[in-house]
Amino acid sequence: MATHGVVLTYKEYEALPADGRRYEIHEGELSVVPAPSPEHQIINGNLFMLLSSHVKAKGIGRVLYAPLDVILSDTTIVQPDLVYLETRRLSLITSRGIEGPPTLIVQILSPSTVQINRTTHMQLFARFAVPYYWIVDPEAQAIEAYGLREGGYDLSVRAAGSQPVSLPPFTDLGIVPDSIWP
Repeated sequence: MATHGVVLTYKEYEALPADGRRYEIHEGELSVVPAPSPEHQIINGNLFMLLSSHVKAKGIGRVLYAPLDVILSDTTIVQPDLVYLETRRLSLITSRGIEGPPTLIVQILSPSTVQINRTTHMQLFARFAVPYYWIVDPEAQAIEAYGLREGGYDLSVRAAGSQPVSLPPFTDLGIVPDSIWP
């Protein structure tokens, strides 16, 4: 006899406690990770300021940071570190969060999230057609920029060091990876 687990939806997600943990639902299954470290938050803040000022100056959308719900479906809710929505996707911003795929999702690796960010999230974001996905690796001091292709993501650029690099979708912004590390 086959047994089936409980499939959680946004309704159950809303009822989760505000206890400092980050809750996500991946295709109906609850995922819990600890709150980010100070190093993680410094990197997130530095990257947010860089991207947000560029996006604002160019008038090309909006950059938002965690905690923020990205509701990809009623049974798939994630809280990425950063999201970028190009102007034509701004209508996805609602009182509940981002309802649909943003243009870019950025995840900063920490010891407890490496597996989720490199496999689970990558598969989910591809399935829900998020055009761009960045993985920021503090240990390697590198940024990996992926672009959505048929069947999943392809690595477009792996950036490290002190030289400016353009990472999709920001082809007119030279990001110096070393500038985001604490």
